Amino acid sequence: MRTAHQLIVENDDIANTLELPRLASRLDVTREICRHLAPYQAGERPIVGATVIAKDLTIDSLAIMDMVMELEDSFDVSIPMNVVAEIHTVDQLADTILDLRAKR
Repeated sequence: MRTAHQLIVENDDIANTLELPRLASRLDVTREICRHLAPYQAGERPIVGATVIAKDLTIDSLAIMDMVMELEDSFDVSIPMNVVAEIHTVDQLADTILDLRAKR
């Protein structure tokens, strides 16, 4: 199945091309999270959905907040602080981002 990512709008002989935001898949979100977490990988253990961000990685709370802000910008969502406090794993973070995007 193909989806359109551009829309041409014509109004009064002026044509503009609008870029439609591409819907992020779970895989896209998880990959982006893992990309942000890669510098904090502990040893050879891969970062997977069950990875506990604050426990299994060498990341501190400030870096977590920076990463969350970057992900919010990347996916055009805002994760409330009380929700951030309840996120422990990569899967939970991905689910939160996807849920917030679906509510837009």
